[in-house]
Amino acid sequence: MDIKKRLYLLLVMIFIVVLVGSTGYYILFGGEPTFIDCVYMTVISITSVGYGEVFQIAGNVPAELFTMLLITFGMGVILYSLSTLTAILIEGELSGILRKNKMSKMIHKLENHYIVCGGGETGRPVLIELFENGEKAVLIEMDESAIESCKAVIKNLMYIQGDVTDDENLIAAGIEKAAGVIICLPLDKDNLYVTMTSRMLNPKVRIVSRIINQELRPKIIKAGADRVVSPDAIGALRMASIMIRPTVVDFLDSMLRSGTSQYRIHQITISPNSQAVGKTIAESGLKDKYGLLILGTQRPDNNIDLNPHPTFVLKEGMTLIVMGMSDDIVRAKRVY
Repeated sequence: MDIKKRLYLLLVMIFIVVLVGSTGYYILFGGEPTFIDCVYMTVISITSVGYGEVFQIAGNVPAELFTMLLITFGMGVILYSLSTLTAILIEGELSGILRKNKMSKMIHKLENHYIVCGGGETGRPVLIELFENGEKAVLIEMDESAIESCKAVIKNLMYIQGDVTDDENLIAAGIEKAAGVIICLPLDKDNLYVTMTSRMLNPKVRIVSRIINQELRPKIIKAGADRVVSPDAIGALRMASIMIRPTVVDFLDSMLRSGTSQYRIHQITISPNSQAVGKTIAESGLKDKYGLLILGTQRPDNNIDLNPHPTFVLKEGMTLIVMGMSDDIVRAKRVY
């Protein structure tokens, strides 16, 4: 039982004891005392403060028996409540609530962030790559051990512990303002469901979904995924690449996946207010100011130009495929 349910249960139990005690006294004394006096008598009885009787109980056998029962059960509830509250404080659950509320406020302020559904063997590396590229991301995961594994490698991880198939958790993660959703759940049926739900909650969000059974690819695409990724298929391609072009793979691994290298291949979309609009690649300052190498450009009509000439003119809406240091790419994205 979570902390909120435990606190609600304690409050309900105390309320029931006070209500039963007050009503009992009111009935036993034929409605002569006011109900507030009955409530007062009940409270001082179960708390054993010893202020004295509000109305005469001594000599009234039914009232004496009722008071003994009330004190016995009332004190039991009070002691249970105190022990539970002490346990909550000792276990740090109260501080956990404060941290959770603080995190919820931080997530609520996010815009153009990414939501990673599932923090397992696939989701954890996804989160690491996003954070190394300076992106904001929120994890949704039910398993506490998976969350702890992600927190161990990612500082200040923002997360929601809960079932990702629950719409409320996607909404709490800010899907309505998110730039993308990455779905890394172990079961295809869950990936399919979350894909469809995400598309319904935000028709414009970009969705990348994991898939195990390749036959379900058309269904997940139809459900709303922009891209579908099969870890098994990608793993097979990588094994073949290592076999026939090992030097190329080692080079890319050294540049992109090394723990010491900060080089990344990324993309920068030219915004309407960008200072690069109407300028050539040489004039844009991407290489001189940020040390970025432009590998290619994608026009708004999705045509791609590889290795563009320095005199190539940049236009609004173009996407540049660049290679450079992670920090330099992040700085350039803020300007362009």
